Amino acid sequence: MADDFNIKKIAEIRNGFSDKFGIPRQSGLCDKVISKIVFEEKYRTAEAVRGLEDFSHIWLIWQFSRSVREEWSPTVRPPRLGGNKRIGVFATRSPFRPNPLGLSCVRLEVIEIDKELGPIITVSGADLLDGTPIYDIKPYIPYADAKPDAASGFVGTNERIRLNVRFENEPNIESSIKDALIQILSEDPRPAYQNDPDRVYRLDFDGYTVSFKVNDTELTVTDIKEKK
Repeated sequence: MADDFNIKKIAEIRNGFSDKFGIPRQSGLCDKVISKIVFEEKYRTAEAVRGLEDFSHIWLIWQFSRSVREEWSPTVRPPRLGGNKRIGVFATRSPFRPNPLGLSCVRLEVIEIDKELGPIITVSGADLLDGTPIYDIKPYIPYADAKPDAASGFVGTNERIRLNVRFENEPNIESSIKDALIQILSEDPRPAYQNDPDRVYRLDFDGYTVSFKVNDTELTVTDIKEKK
């Protein structure tokens, strides 16, 4: 058995996340975020996705393409623990791994056949950067994949708090983009160790730069500008 083997990029994801900041920390948290999976030319055949439309969710196996590095560390600092406590890399979902592979469960919305691009899979709830390489797609099977009594380790020790999102001025953007932004911002994209109420953060999403502040559990969007 070979110690190493090459895996092939079969597709890439396309969505509004042009920068890592703001991407949901887990898949499924922001179901208003819509992404499209576009296959590489070699795999643009409808036969490859036959029957997939009967599943409501799918698994994506993908690459942390912005985190590829030669060296690796046996421990990392999870943001959920404030970035000041080390945990074994295999006890986290950190992108800094021996093999920078990610695993996400997303809702399958629709499969459409394009004359040039072949099957295009529209999904919701993805936590991937625009252009992320996808290496495999598998159906989610509830009776085997769902474990209601599973322990959640250090992740379950911290209460998940959603921020209240408000806009200083009503934004002149499409309602679907606004709805997605509210979900993204409510998950608090800031690093866990940053808590300055006067600091202005900027997030890029779907062609817009969004400026915001956070005071306690309230996030205020101060400006939205279209990127040039």
